[in-house]
Amino acid sequence: MMTSFFDQFMSPVYLGIPLMALAFLLPWLLFPSPAPRWLNNRLLTLQSWFINRFTSQLLTPMNVGGHKWALVLTSLMIFLISLNMLGLLPYTFTPTTQLSLNMGLAVPLWLATVLIGLRNQPTAALGHLLPEGTPGPLIPVLIIIETISLFIRPLALGVRLTANLTAGHLLMQLIATAAFVLLPLMPTVAGLTAIVLFLLTILEVAVAMIQAYVFVLLMSLYLQENV
Repeated sequence: MMTSFFDQFMSPVYLGIPLMALAFLLPWLLFPSPAPRWLNNRLLTLQSWFINRFTSQLLTPMNVGGHKWALVLTSLMIFLISLNMLGLLPYTFTPTTQLSLNMGLAVPLWLATVLIGLRNQPTAALGHLLPEGTPGPLIPVLIIIETISLFIRPLALGVRLTANLTAGHLLMQLIATAAFVLLPLMPTVAGLTAIVLFLLTILEVAVAMIQAYVFVLLMSLYLQENV
């Protein structure tokens, strides 16, 4: 039983063909494309409003150099929210529960921000490794600590997203299994468990959106330090 709980996190394969690419392409097919008409429908208007609000809120603290990343960060936000939300549907697979995928998103983007900082302002980028006014004996120790914290950033991004989604999916499956087992034995307790499962599902919807936003927000903060 315990092994089957983790089967939902296995990469789906059909006739020996991995279906991970299908899980990546499906979210983009669900978004409506802009029409040439003067008036759009409600879904397109809501989508445009969300993208405009998110982009303005994310890029307001940055200078003009960071605005070049608007398309990348907004696309990443929509992509992560779509994958996280679709993973809450029955008989679906959540690619963002795979640490390899999250690290594949976090490491290149983090490395790009670091390289941009080293190219545009190398003195300021290296100055983050040593706070101003540090006593002489503590300089080697602080440089090592700050360097380790710098390289831990992409790992923290990937592990945070993976751990939150994995824990939520496991908890939902455990509670659903408990409600199913208790239904013939104690219907009242099973009903209360089903209510808890419903509330947890609503919480997981919020977690799916918040974790995608936190991922992109932290990436924008890393970018803000280097532009």
